[in-house]
Amino acid sequence: MTGRRAFLHEALSCAGHLALASAAMPLLARRAWAAPRGARVVAVEPFGRLEMVADGVWALVSTPLAGDMTTVANGGIVAGRSGVLVIEGLMTVAGARWLGEQARALTGRWPTHVVCTHYHSDHVNGLAGYAGDAGHAVVHLTAASRDLAARNTPPDAIRASALATAIVVDPAAPTTLDLGGRMVRLVPRSGHTASDVSIELDDPAVTFCGDLVWNNMFPNYVDARPGTLAASVRAMRRGGSVRYVPGHGPVATDGDVARYLDMLGEVEVAARAAFTRGIASADAAATFRFSPSLGDWAMFSPAFLPRAFEAWRRELQARGG
Repeated sequence: MTGRRAFLHEALSCAGHLALASAAMPLLARRAWAAPRGARVVAVEPFGRLEMVADGVWALVSTPLAGDMTTVANGGIVAGRSGVLVIEGLMTVAGARWLGEQARALTGRWPTHVVCTHYHSDHVNGLAGYAGDAGHAVVHLTAASRDLAARNTPPDAIRASALATAIVVDPAAPTTLDLGGRMVRLVPRSGHTASDVSIELDDPAVTFCGDLVWNNMFPNYVDARPGTLAASVRAMRRGGSVRYVPGHGPVATDGDVARYLDMLGEVEVAARAAFTRGIASADAAATFRFSPSLGDWAMFSPAFLPRAFEAWRRELQARGG
């Protein structure tokens, strides 16, 4: 894939910006990805670590800031008595195969299901890693994500077959997967893209957010619908002791999600003011500063903040203000 198509493919992926900016990330931001004290880390690789967040539930926290793009996005494993779910196709076949092997080592079973939260390449490119001699995981994703993934990722016969035979997630109501004594809800949402999915458990209380939530990192608004994004995060938030696995960044608490919503709100206020005053998105972003109470937010690319203001400008213009 060359030329304009290759450029567009990279633009639709979080990975392109991570690769460009990882070497310049300040040490303080890198430290934000360190495993929290007391975390039960069961595997560590240059590209990420696997943390046990509850009995039978593990979170893959990808750490691409050092330049290893094997996984890029976060993911996870959820085990029941008769089925094992892995979350995200990840960036590469090697990354997905690694997560599948970790699932087998931890549960004694190759993954039976994989859910992709949306179509961006760092969430679907590696799907072929879950198919082969070791077993075959049935793919679940929305029809919109399936079609966009098939259109925008490089050709791969195994991944193409997995997408073609995928089970389509109902876009209007939650779908329940029974893994054997463990029920998992696939909840259709939108905001990061036009078609997102969150993966939610009640017992234990864990939510895999996809890229609707980023922790300690400013999100990529490349396909975002900003108003819908914030609404989806509020709807997904359950309070209490729920653990949230974001699409990027460390595992989050309810307090972290509240801080993320406050950050989204500050961007909205500034973007609305810029739109009303006719200030260009790039100019408004150049003078924007977060409130000190929000702390630091890693910015992987200088384009991310102007992109957020531009996404708001498009949305406000479409609404007529």
